[in-house]
Amino acid sequence: MPPTPPTSALRPRLPTPLQPVTDARFEARDVRLLLKRDDRIHPDLPGNKYRKLALNLERARAAGHRTLLTFGGAYSNHLRATAAAGRLLGFATVGVVRGDELADRPLNPSLARCAADGMRLRFVDRSTYRQKTDPTVLAALQRQTATEDAYVIPEGGSNSLAVQGCTALGAELRGHTDVAAVACGTGGTLAGLAAGLAPGQRALGIPVLKGDFLGPEIAGLQRAAFGAPGTNWTLDDRFHCGGYARTTGELTAFADDFEQRHGLPVERVYVAKLLYALTALSEEGAFAPGTTVTAVITGTPPG
Repeated sequence: MPPTPPTSALRPRLPTPLQPVTDARFEARDVRLLLKRDDRIHPDLPGNKYRKLALNLERARAAGHRTLLTFGGAYSNHLRATAAAGRLLGFATVGVVRGDELADRPLNPSLARCAADGMRLRFVDRSTYRQKTDPTVLAALQRQTATEDAYVIPEGGSNSLAVQGCTALGAELRGHTDVAAVACGTGGTLAGLAAGLAPGQRALGIPVLKGDFLGPEIAGLQRAAFGAPGTNWTLDDRFHCGGYARTTGELTAFADDFEQRHGLPVERVYVAKLLYALTALSEEGAFAPGTTVTAVITGTPPG
C-alpha cells in the first residue's frame, strides 16, 4: 500500500477568518463580538477537530499505522472528523460508539456521515464505554474490532498532541481579543487555546456536558502538554441545557434567531450553547465595557 500523505495535503485554510458581528445585545453593554470562523478550516474537518487531529495524524503516519481507532457518542463531531480524515488520507477508521442500544436503530446524520466516509462503527454498552481507557478493556475492544495495530485517539481527540495543536488557535487571536471563548466537551481545545494566547488575554470555556469534572481534566491536559497548568482560563458550567446533545426550547429559539440575525448556520451541540452563554453573560454585565469577546465557531451542522 502507498504511504499515507501528510496532513498538509488536506490544504487547511489557516489562519481562519475573524468576523465582526453587529448584535444589539452586545452593543448595549459596549461589548464587541467577533466570530473566529474555525468552521472554515476544512469542509470535512471543521474547526477544532482539524487542529486536534493534525499532530495525531502525523504521529500515526510516522509510526506506520494504517488504522485509526477512536471513541465518541452518537453525535460526536470528533468521529465525523476522524472518518473524513481517514477517507482523505487513506487510513482505515473504526469508531467505538457509546450506547449498544443504538446498534439496531437507523443511523443519525452524524453517524451516517461517518459510515459514508468508511468508518466501521462498533456500538458498546455504556458501562464498557466508561471503562474504555482501562488497558484491559481497551485491549479487549481492540481484539473485538481487529485493531490491535491501530493508532488510538482518545474520545474527543483530546491528548497532549491535540492540546499542542490547538495552541495555534490562541496564537492567531493574539492582539485581536480580550476574551476567547469556546464550547468544551473534553477540554483539549480550551487547554491549547489558553496556552497560545498572549499575556493579558484570557480564555473562557462553556462546558456542554453536566458535571464538574472538566476543570481537573483541562489542568491535567495542560500539565501533560506543557509541564504545568495555566491560570488564564475559566469555565462557566451553567449553559449545558441538561447535558451533552440535550437542548431546551429556549436554546432552540435562540439558535434559530441567531441564524436569522447573522446568516450563520449554528451547530446545535456545541456552538449554540457557546453563543447562548456569551449573550447571557453580556446581558448580565459579566464583560466590562470596551471588552472584545471572540466566540470560536468550532463546527457546522451535520449535512
